[in-house]
Amino acid sequence: MLRYLILEDGSVYEGEAFGADKETMGEVVFTTGMTGYQEAITDQSYADQILVFTNPLIGNYGITLADYESLEPQIKGVICHQVANRPTNWRMQTTLPEFLKNIDVPGIQGIDTRELVKKLRVHGTLRGKISDSKDDADKVAAILRQKNVTQGIISRVSTKTPYPVPGSKRNIVVIDFGIKHSILRELAERDCNCIVLPYTATAEEVLSLHPDGVLLSNGPGDPEEMAANGATDMVREVEKHVPLFGICMGHQVFALANGAKTYKMKFGHRGFNHPVREIATGNIGFTSQNHGYAVDGDSIDKDNLMITHIEVNDDTVEGLRHKKYPAFSVQFHPDATPGPHDEESLFDDFMAMIDQRKEEKNNA
Repeated sequence: MLRYLILEDGSVYEGEAFGADKETMGEVVFTTGMTGYQEAITDQSYADQILVFTNPLIGNYGITLADYESLEPQIKGVICHQVANRPTNWRMQTTLPEFLKNIDVPGIQGIDTRELVKKLRVHGTLRGKISDSKDDADKVAAILRQKNVTQGIISRVSTKTPYPVPGSKRNIVVIDFGIKHSILRELAERDCNCIVLPYTATAEEVLSLHPDGVLLSNGPGDPEEMAANGATDMVREVEKHVPLFGICMGHQVFALANGAKTYKMKFGHRGFNHPVREIATGNIGFTSQNHGYAVDGDSIDKDNLMITHIEVNDDTVEGLRHKKYPAFSVQFHPDATPGPHDEESLFDDFMAMIDQRKEEKNNA
């Protein structure tokens, strides 16, 4: 069955339908990852977006429950050049088309994704509609141009109630802005005793749990919305008392809490091959990233924050550290699944920061 992608600039791409039998609208973005299609589709940072895969073939190793990053993905659609006809993998439990049907997400294959991605790189992120007809393309494009950016995304992807991830060592409070399971797996590997709280958690609620450290998770949407919801107020108070680590959206919230500003990027960073330089050492690590907003380096208060990492390709801010408190953040995912794993030692740095703070308190 034919299916169409209609963009807000009026362009139409024809392809073959797979996945759920439905129409949908969303922000069209692309990822440069060569593997990890299941992790990307189930990453809540893609909420309300139609994801274009630049790798020409996806679905070749199927789908397995163990690789989910969330159980209720909020992605709107999937675009690719070709879906594998005969996927094979000893871990495979279902195919990509069947998986998309089960989570009610439509897909299109057969599109010239090279042309589409070039358009997004030149013109920036565009809104689009996956449709069964191209007859009213001009009318659809006009509606897409008028469509407001979705608000309240994080309220749909964050947990509604606190839940534990048991361990026997350090007590970690995790603030869920749309968390990837891989972050919790990294904490579990270090035997952390975690409790995950909604994005609305206040400083009083966080500190009442007597955490050894606080982690701010990834998530979708505009970080300025978190400032309006009180997350930055929470961070400003919590960072004074316990070590804090922010990842992706958590990085942006940490920056906003300390006086910096954020902005929407032209087409964002999405994929598993983004080079990042650590300023102190000059070392370059390849990282997993998924974000459409970034911290404005010129807005950073140098009395409070120092830039620790930058993106090699465009010099965007990729890491921050507080000059007064034991708190830091990174824009990329040190928890990357699939890899690269160049920066996963940042979780060990967080653990060391917690242990040092506990020792200082014990010796005081």
